[in-house]
Amino acid sequence: MLILAKPRSANDAPVVRSKPTRAPVRPQPEPARHTQSGLVVLTLGGLFLAVAAQLVRLTLTAQVPLTAAMVEPVAISYSRPDIVDRNGRLLATDVEVHSLYADPAKVLDVDEALEKLSAVLPDLDSSELHKALSDRDRRFAWVRRGLTPRYAQAVHDLGLPGFAFRKELRRAYPLGSLAGHILGRVDADNKGLAGIERHIDDTVGIDPVHAARPSEKPPVRLSLDIGAQAALEAELADAMQRHTAPAAAALVMDAATGEIVAAASLPRVDPARAGDALDAVKKDRLQGGTYELGSIFKMMTVAMALDRGQVTPQTLIDVRTPLKAGRFEIADLHALGRPLTVTEVFLHSSNVGAGMLALDAGTSVQRAFLARLGLLSAMKTEAGPVAAPQIPTRWDRTETITISYGHGLAVAPIQFIAAAAALVNGGVVPSPTYLRAKTKPQLDAAGPTLSPVISNETTAAMRTLMRSNVTEASGTGKRAEVAGYEIGGKTGTADIPGPRGYRQGGVISSFLAAFPMSAPRYVALVMLFEPKPSADSGGKVLAGVTAAPVAGRLIARIGPLLAP
Repeated sequence: MLILAKPRSANDAPVVRSKPTRAPVRPQPEPARHTQSGLVVLTLGGLFLAVAAQLVRLTLTAQVPLTAAMVEPVAISYSRPDIVDRNGRLLATDVEVHSLYADPAKVLDVDEALEKLSAVLPDLDSSELHKALSDRDRRFAWVRRGLTPRYAQAVHDLGLPGFAFRKELRRAYPLGSLAGHILGRVDADNKGLAGIERHIDDTVGIDPVHAARPSEKPPVRLSLDIGAQAALEAELADAMQRHTAPAAAALVMDAATGEIVAAASLPRVDPARAGDALDAVKKDRLQGGTYELGSIFKMMTVAMALDRGQVTPQTLIDVRTPLKAGRFEIADLHALGRPLTVTEVFLHSSNVGAGMLALDAGTSVQRAFLARLGLLSAMKTEAGPVAAPQIPTRWDRTETITISYGHGLAVAPIQFIAAAAALVNGGVVPSPTYLRAKTKPQLDAAGPTLSPVISNETTAAMRTLMRSNVTEASGTGKRAEVAGYEIGGKTGTADIPGPRGYRQGGVISSFLAAFPMSAPRYVALVMLFEPKPSADSGGKVLAGVTAAPVAGRLIARIGPLLAP
């Protein structure tokens, strides 16, 4: 059987599927990596600029100051050069010490800590320290600076939390109080306050240090001789005891250069004890005070008369009649009842004779002569300012007479000795100095010049008079004689001014010496303040039996040390 296939409709037509024709795909370019990085950098940069701008704005507009808490100070001390004598022997140096401090925030029990510390350091200011340690916002407080090793170890053994040590420099004086007034003192930070120590700060310089680092500066060399200084202080101490004097002072100076080889004022001061400087009894009487020096001033009066050709050493002066000065009458203590030569006026220390010489010269001449010697102007040394002369506001006949024999004009002893040097060294007033100088020191422009202020003939005559005052039996300085040293000099016994005139019984006895008188190299001044009558002085307080013997013993001791 034949079967015929039914024709398919259009809908039934087979679907012929053909593969679609794909267009070629072109690769798309990827964004560049550096472009992306640049955007990131720009974004971050903008942020940083915004932050920076904000910080600048806050800095410029902030009202609250910035503070920083520090546990320890940045600079706590200063290093100083050593001080040595003219021969290089040590007088002052820096040493390493332990200083105790605390961090109050770490102190566990303030009361317990203070109780234990006070047992080791009994002079501790507990009340002040308690206040500092109780402030917990505070991070640093000094407890005690400059502890000795023994005390530092004792504190360390306490084991107190919040306490620690710091090494720093502290000034030490190996010879104790020797030359204490001259050396001066320093403060807790090792900065100079007085004397040569202050001079070092002002001229040589000191270095701030954060640790115990010694100075690299060369030593400061003084003109002092330690041996002569020790001998001078020993003789003064002996004289104070011998004559029951509350104070004494002495000075030995090179007559040409002004270099001071020994000087002291007793009672001494210890440069390591700051409290000594506040004790008026221990003041420096050589340049810290002014005094009416009495008859040693007659050296100036006689030199003035000789230098102007007014008299010669042989000129006779009638001293039998006391001088009238206002309501006062001026007479000689031991009048001889006859006219005296100028030499005898000097040897017998005649007040009337000195007054007559001054009146004959005149007030203006007297004042001008003393000014040329530097006795009326201010001066200073490396150890500090010198007390200014006390000049009378009215200088007429009465003052002319009293100044001629050492009353009415008060000067510092160091200033007087410089003027006295000119009377024996050829007429030049040297500038006193505590420094070893290779050449003669120059004076301040405001002070006396280095040109001779008196003639060689006058200084030669004065050397003869001063030597005779020691060698002649009638001389007031005969007890100062020491074989081999050709000592010359002049005594002075000055009344001490009081609130209502001069005090009764209180005197300053002095002796101005020079040696050797054939070619004077040194001048020396010895002063005893308010000596008492004693068996050693024959019951007297006059300079001839008190100060003059001290000068002789001093020169006998230091002479061999100063010999070239």
